[in-house]
Amino acid sequence: MTDQANFDRIRALPCFTGSLNIAPLTGGLSNESWIVSDANGRHVVRLGTDYPFHHVDRKREVMTARAAHQAGFAPRIEYAEPGIMVSQFIEARTYGEDDVQANADRIGRLIHAFHHTMPAHIEGAGFMFWVFHVIRDYARTLRAGRSRMTDRLQGWLDLSNQLEAAQTPLPIIFGHNDLLPANFLDDGDRLWLIDFEYAGFSTAMFDIAGTASNAGMTEAEAAVLLETALGRKPDTGIEKSFHAMQCASLLRETLWSLVSELHLEAPGVDYQAYTSENLARFEAAIDQYFTTYGKTST
Repeated sequence: MTDQANFDRIRALPCFTGSLNIAPLTGGLSNESWIVSDANGRHVVRLGTDYPFHHVDRKREVMTARAAHQAGFAPRIEYAEPGIMVSQFIEARTYGEDDVQANADRIGRLIHAFHHTMPAHIEGAGFMFWVFHVIRDYARTLRAGRSRMTDRLQGWLDLSNQLEAAQTPLPIIFGHNDLLPANFLDDGDRLWLIDFEYAGFSTAMFDIAGTASNAGMTEAEAAVLLETALGRKPDTGIEKSFHAMQCASLLRETLWSLVSELHLEAPGVDYQAYTSENLARFEAAIDQYFTTYGKTST
């Protein structure tokens, strides 16, 4: 859809008052977002359809975003219709990797609270996010689409199976499941979470490990995050699970990008470059994991 078509669609929304100023909000990897100013202030308009290839359902996303606001973690949802969600604009700084690294304890407390508060606010059928299922399903999609890296899929699946076997059972919580640095906002007083496309019932380990791996945390920073987010000191089994899940998080992000190469076009996003970046991180992480824990047969 052209910018003009998006402008016309946004102007026709019934939630705005008076004349509108519409400007693009950059930074998203799969959705278009716009800042809209009207007589009542500023708002964020997010455009996006269902993405079955990424397991994204927009009705579920809107429900989760509303639940996250009710629970005190996210901006207010002001309006929604198929393909559009309008939320309160928060005057806040979007985090980068350095910010996440510098706020390990603070983010750990936020993750712990989110995991244990959100279930009471979720409506309808529960959605389960299990990263190892996601990896397997992405592999199916990539084979069907004849991805440029199809020849590497079986090796990655074999590695994923080893990482899955290293997981220590934990209580089911409700996870965000996409904790890239840019999904944390800091208004100077508190942290906010945004973007709930992949949120669902999960293991706490994925959010914790994903936060660490996506931000390139040091071992010391990651250790603080893990203990704070879990709410207890981890034992050696949990620590191994954590390091394995960091690898799985980076593999999932690599495969997410490869699937996006086949199915998405987002303004200003180079998916091949994003694939290369995450693949390099995954390969470094899996080498370190095997150096520490050794390889197992598949």
